[in-house]
Amino acid sequence: MTAKLDGTAALVTGASSGIGAATAEELARQGAAVALLGRRRERLAEVAAGIEAAGGRALVVPADITDRQQAAEAVERTVAGLGRLDTVVNNAGLMLVGPVADAPEGEWERMIRVNVEGLLYVTQLAIPHLTRAAADGPRRVADVVNISSTAGRVARAGTAVYNLTKFGVNAFTEALRQELLERRVRVSVVEPGTVDTELVSHIRDELRDAVARQTTEIERLRPRDIADAVAWIVTRERHVAVNEILVRAAEQTW
Repeated sequence: MTAKLDGTAALVTGASSGIGAATAEELARQGAAVALLGRRRERLAEVAAGIEAAGGRALVVPADITDRQQAAEAVERTVAGLGRLDTVVNNAGLMLVGPVADAPEGEWERMIRVNVEGLLYVTQLAIPHLTRAAADGPRRVADVVNISSTAGRVARAGTAVYNLTKFGVNAFTEALRQELLERRVRVSVVEPGTVDTELVSHIRDELRDAVARQTTEIERLRPRDIADAVAWIVTRERHVAVNEILVRAAEQTW
């Protein structure tokens, strides 16, 4: 039986662990050749080895997407290595929390560079390739999927700048969707709730325990739960556009 994404190629950012790794693995299982983009070469190689052991095809693309030149080279290396680009999953993200008044110098800038600028660079640079894929590819459609957050829907004290980045991702996704729909490039957003990933590891030491306590009684989502949502979006027939999926942990209230 032919897999739904046979003959296509996907690029996943933040693919070294968590949602990104799980998404890359699932897209490969669906038949896509997958480019794994991230900063940790060794971790990317481990993910690639797992995909290849399962019969898939993976390309390791080490890069820092907050550097526009590196983002451009990563997209071009993907197309050169895989022959095309049909799907982009913008998963790379950083969550740094705490009151606005107490934020250390440089913390906001780091988060904005990853969550906003990196996503913008990769998306813009991929659009010409995605447009070509939609015109002549095996599925005659292409996809951009942005991984946002419940923080893109619900603002809470202590996460103001993270909220700003994720509300921004949601707005950008909808505007870009309208720009590209006539080219058959679908643009979607997935908003995960609390997921068991490394995301909290970047939080300052003095805040990490407090953040962890907020979800102590919640059975957190697993990365593969979000990967399933992404795969469901990109495997729809070309006349179907799933614009938004919100996935909360069952006990999550926000």
